Amino acid sequence: MPQPKLQLDRISLRFGGIKALDDVSFEVRSGEILAIIGPNGAGKTSTINSINGFYRPQEGRILFEGREITRLPAYKRATLGIARTFQNIALYTHMTALDNLMAARHIHMRSGMLQNALFWGRTLREEIEHRRVVEEIIDFLEMEHIRKTVVGTLGYGLRKRVELGRALALEPTLLLLDEPMAGMNVEEKEDMARFILDIHEQQHMTIVLIEHDMGLVMDIADRIVVLDFGRKIAEGTPAEIQREPAVIQAYLGEVTE
Repeated sequence: MPQPKLQLDRISLRFGGIKALDDVSFEVRSGEILAIIGPNGAGKTSTINSINGFYRPQEGRILFEGREITRLPAYKRATLGIARTFQNIALYTHMTALDNLMAARHIHMRSGMLQNALFWGRTLREEIEHRRVVEEIIDFLEMEHIRKTVVGTLGYGLRKRVELGRALALEPTLLLLDEPMAGMNVEEKEDMARFILDIHEQQHMTIVLIEHDMGLVMDIADRIVVLDFGRKIAEGTPAEIQREPAVIQAYLGEVTE
């Protein structure tokens, strides 16, 4: 079997006397969409936060492409190719959509302070290349009409799209999506689902997805991990998860055909 893209090996995370994650283990295979589901408070976002370095588990290991990253700072994990979106939108609301995407390119910028002040030579060449990458993302996510719009004036669904674009601007190989469709209407959800599938298929992106829309999860996920009260209670294909009694009792409520 090829080496997993990501491995969580018996991680536990505590906040005082509260155990957010309890001995959680699973693997993410390269090129798959893995969904993490479960009731509110199950530990889904804590898992994402542990993967990208916002939280540090007190126990267990996290490996990315075979390298242990458990104690690695979040910004170094970004340079390795891990990017994410947030459950609560975290954008520069007084900047344009274009500027938000350009800000995400900072990990790829190599020019020094003096070169940036002169804005010549290497700095100019870098700027042209970064703009090219960003413009391709804007075109890919169909954001041409908002590229110069201040993000704080945009509707919720479009801000979610800008946040996805900013994550892509980091050029990740592992994309973590924390409820990317929460609060959207049906049309916005359909657009976001299409973009996620296009990213997966066209860029061969490995994706870890948290989402409460079970119809969507069952349609697009290759495999599913189910959490409840910080523990993993099931893992498998969508068909297997729908038949798992523990999952039905804890979350699904009934088998979805």
